[in-house]
Amino acid sequence: MEFEEVKREVKKFTEDRNWDQFHTPDNLAKSIAIEAGELLECFQWSPEYDEQDVKEELADVMNYCIQLADKLGISIEDAIIEKIRKNELKYPVDKSYGSSKKYTEL
Repeated sequence: MEFEEVKREVKKFTEDRNWDQFHTPDNLAKSIAIEAGELLECFQWSPEYDEQDVKEELADVMNYCIQLADKLGISIEDAIIEKIRKNELKYPVDKSYGSSKKYTEL
């Protein structure tokens, strides 16, 4: 399934239930953080994890990210590429290759 189709499915799911009225930017941002916490919980106490649980929590995070981007008129694809370009300047390959140091430490 193409990403545009996924975005349409997310939007339709919300519209079919008349939930958009609850999806203010601040509520969506809170929901992203909450679901990210639930994703992190899948790895709590052990590096072992249940793949289905991780998949579902990751989907919840992504659903809310798609909804927030849509609400704010942000192209997810453009935002990601823009951020990669910015990070390429902060983390040049010759200085950051194989290193986990923050760009201020390179």
